[in-house]
Amino acid sequence: MKSVADMIAEARRTITGHSPEEAQRRRDDEGALIVDIRDVRELQRDGVVRGAMHAPRGMLEFWVDPQSPYFKPVFAENREFIFY
Repeated sequence: MKSVADMIAEARRTITGHSPEEAQRRRDDEGALIVDIRDVRELQRDGVVRGAMHAPRGMLEFWVDPQSPYFKPVFAENREFIFY
């Protein structure tokens, strides 16, 4: 079984991180969609990201899988998705 540290290191090798400013630029200039995966309680406490789509972390795999009954067509769009 992989450790949490190993899983995080593996994920970091396959993703690209952006600063908040770069994420906003990509949204505004290139049409990227910011997907806020925080818990609804965090959104209520800390506020929302302007222009972001909320996708609860526990549903994310179901929403992005075209074979899932919970699939959201927005995830089939040809655009960059920035998960926050």
